[in-house]
Amino acid sequence: MQNWKRRLSEVGEVETFDYDYMRARRKRPDPLPQLIAAHRAALKAAREKHQPDSTFLIGKSMGGRIGCHLSLEEKVDGLVCLGYPLCAMGDRTKLRDEVLRALTTPILFVQGTRDALCPLDLLERVRAEMKAANFLHVVEGGDHSLRVPKRQLQATDETQEDVDQRIFKAIADFVATLR
Repeated sequence: MQNWKRRLSEVGEVETFDYDYMRARRKRPDPLPQLIAAHRAALKAAREKHQPDSTFLIGKSMGGRIGCHLSLEEKVDGLVCLGYPLCAMGDRTKLRDEVLRALTTPILFVQGTRDALCPLDLLERVRAEMKAANFLHVVEGGDHSLRVPKRQLQATDETQEDVDQRIFKAIADFVATLR
């Protein structure tokens, strides 16, 4: 996330944080209420520090999912999910879509076509049923971490930096439309 923090700071103030279980170097995530509370505390601290006119929650994988939960309780202007974990442990029958259907906050999904945790066909079905304005930026060949295989990059004469720059532009454009 430090790479994204540097990039996104071109758009506005950026704060990152780790959940308690990460700081304690535990593999198992904390229970959902504890994750939401940690996210809320980080949001409160960032707002006190920067006093922003607008607030966007941007998270990778679980951070994006918890940001969605938090936006049901706290006013934010937009959400960006980098690799939303729609399928629990990659199981297509265990969808984490209830929070998405409840959202009213505009959201941008940035998803790789090789992300087993969020098959695009399932995401499209959920997006069609969402109340919130929602947008999708597809990373062709991207995995859950939005990384594209070197062989594919070489075949298209691109670099991961090129891919990341397109992702950044999609995020910057999304933020600009909501400010």
